[in-house]
Amino acid sequence: MERRVDIDIKEILSALPHRYPFLLVDRVLELDPEREYIKAIKNVSINEPYFQGHFPGNPILPGVLILEAMAQTGAIYLKVLFPEYRDKLFVLAGLENVRFKSPVYPGDTLIIEAEKFKKKGHIIKTGVKAWVGEKLVAQAEIIAAMIEAKDV
Repeated sequence: MERRVDIDIKEILSALPHRYPFLLVDRVLELDPEREYIKAIKNVSINEPYFQGHFPGNPILPGVLILEAMAQTGAIYLKVLFPEYRDKLFVLAGLENVRFKSPVYPGDTLIIEAEKFKKKGHIIKTGVKAWVGEKLVAQAEIIAAMIEAKDV
């Protein structure tokens, strides 16, 4: 498999089951299977519904949504590169070593990098970092369980 750049929203929508307001990845800038690496972005807009209550007069992106964007980035990596995962659903199974370093504000571009995907059975673990510019804003080890997707 070769390195890819610039995966657009259409391909992201075909890879992930998430939709607005819970689709939290806007574009993939780089996907490198040799390095086990993906770099994606989330454009943070004041128009997103959670800013009405988090926090009025001082809006910041909720940390749990930063973690969700990080998890979605990892899922995109797996679903784009491995056809056998395309029909699987990845659910959050755990978080380790989570750290929030700085708030993320409307107008920011969140840059998400995940690397080194370790698989054991139906569990996949990856290290993920989120940046705004050159500033590290969050980091975590994300653990996902791969399950069969069911029709609703």
